[in-house]
Amino acid sequence: MCGRYALGVRLAYVQQRLQEQGMRVDEAPDDDTVRETYNFAPGNFGVVYRAERVIKERDQGGQEADADNEDDSLKKSNEDQTKEENPPGNPDFRYKLQSMKWGLIPFWTKRQPDWGSMMRTINCRDDSLIEDSGMWTTMKREKRCVVVCQGFYEWLKKGPGGKEKVPHYVKRKDGELMCFAGLWDRVSYAGSDEKLYTYTVITTSSNSYLKFLHERMPVILDPSSDAMNTWLDPTRTSWWKDLQSILKPYEGELECYPVHQDVGKVGNNSPNFIVPVDSKDNKGNIANFFANSPKKAPVPSKPRPAKDERPTKDIEWSEDNAPKPVPALKREHSPDAAGDAEDISKPEVKTEPTNSSPQKKKLRSATQNSPMKGSNGTKAPRSQPITNFFKK
Repeated sequence: MCGRYALGVRLAYVQQRLQEQGMRVDEAPDDDTVRETYNFAPGNFGVVYRAERVIKERDQGGQEADADNEDDSLKKSNEDQTKEENPPGNPDFRYKLQSMKWGLIPFWTKRQPDWGSMMRTINCRDDSLIEDSGMWTTMKREKRCVVVCQGFYEWLKKGPGGKEKVPHYVKRKDGELMCFAGLWDRVSYAGSDEKLYTYTVITTSSNSYLKFLHERMPVILDPSSDAMNTWLDPTRTSWWKDLQSILKPYEGELECYPVHQDVGKVGNNSPNFIVPVDSKDNKGNIANFFANSPKKAPVPSKPRPAKDERPTKDIEWSEDNAPKPVPALKREHSPDAAGDAEDISKPEVKTEPTNSSPQKKKLRSATQNSPMKGSNGTKAPRSQPITNFFKK
């Protein structure tokens, strides 16, 4: 599976690296549309690379139109018509980098889904695409993409019942950016004209190198490879075996190592999260990585969450991930309010008003009457115990 990855670089750097690897980028958004973070979680806006057909309106001298603005009848044209407009071997595509939200929301959705529903679509299993049915049918035919990142995290379960979880970071051994096979979609909620782009990462069985870590892994494509070009080809509007065969375990060289435990909380962010730690003591010791670094890694900073990001919470998606309570502030009271503060903190004690100074009150038996005063102000003789009344 893929539930967290790293994208701690600016979008301009992503564009540069992809172009150096032979991937054309004709359009890219501003850097501010994608947040740089080493702890990229579902719900964030990430970098997606996709291709679209450039529609030529022959009656207007070959004027180009954006494929996203095609009407429904043109989108539903059959594959033969598509191939006629874009002959195989000489397609006219526009390749673009785009900011999309992680957690696919299908185009037919009328209202914004809750967090749990979105979490179920951050990944798409490769075997769920074999049959030509289900929620992924439209996306797998027309809306294939590549998700760009530096690497991804997975947690190794250890100890009795797998209660101990050690985070591991997986990246390409050559240090290049990772490209995951993905699907995307666009939705407009009822009563709104705003278009929201979302995506999902396709997963497959783990290769032999990562079997120890987890049984699933993202589908990784090599830049500018035949597999990637086939996957991104927008003229392939039917699901054939050549597309399904692309979804397989990665055969290239990967590197995997344990990393800092603080990556387990969404909202934490630090470059140290992709730095290996001592596997014997997974507490952030990176002295073996940096020659001049201290024995203990600095505590990762906890920046203020972005408006589209949830507060810090654990890796598990459960009720335990609620935001941590903020410590209460100690209030200072003025001397005039000291008495009021004491009355609030202590239970109320009822006392009888007396003319003399306060004295220690004597306890008396509940079976005897209280002393009475005579008419001349002197004390009346103490009455008999009230229990004698019932003996008569």
